[in-house]
Amino acid sequence: MKVGLLGKKIGMTQIFSDQGAYVPVTVVEAGPCTVLDVSEKKVRLGFGEKKEKRTKKPQMGFYKKINQKPNVFVREIPFDAKDKVAVGQQITVDIFKEKDFVDVSGTSIGRGFQGVVKRHNFKGGPGGHGSMFHRAPGGIGSQAGGRGCRKDVPRGKRFPGHMGNERKTMQSLEVVKVMKDKNILLIKGSVPGCRNGYLEIKTAKKR
Repeated sequence: MKVGLLGKKIGMTQIFSDQGAYVPVTVVEAGPCTVLDVSEKKVRLGFGEKKEKRTKKPQMGFYKKINQKPNVFVREIPFDAKDKVAVGQQITVDIFKEKDFVDVSGTSIGRGFQGVVKRHNFKGGPGGHGSMFHRAPGGIGSQAGGRGCRKDVPRGKRFPGHMGNERKTMQSLEVVKVMKDKNILLIKGSVPGCRNGYLEIKTAKKR
């Protein structure tokens, strides 16, 4: 069954497993989320309170219509149990259980403009004096041209450019612990984004 929740990344830590091994986990504040709308296949959820003076008038009119406070983060989540939820209802972290698998989506950390060595893990050239080819991308095309070439440069060629600040999804991450009283999920491994970045937590597609 597909369910989902919105949350915020708190940070990373580690806990002990039953076998006494270290398990790296990400601490996520998940919910409570307010149901703003229910459609045929999805549920629109809102997370976090937002000041009315920072909310645009059309949006404020929508929230007043459903008698709810404005939210900072709003997304549509696939929800098979939509017949069990209603507008204004609160969805909490207990929709997930330990050993469930989830897909977590967020915005990756922005790194600004970066070269090919950092952005694409290019090896680079020699670092000695006079090499002139330490962190340069090297040849970018062929004088003879070829299929898929435009002005001798192949399509999809990896270049320096803006790195990060993209929507990323980490799939099939295990829920290690659910702390209902604190609205906390401990998810094994890392998730996209920086601290206090907003996340979408959904039932794993490939499990």
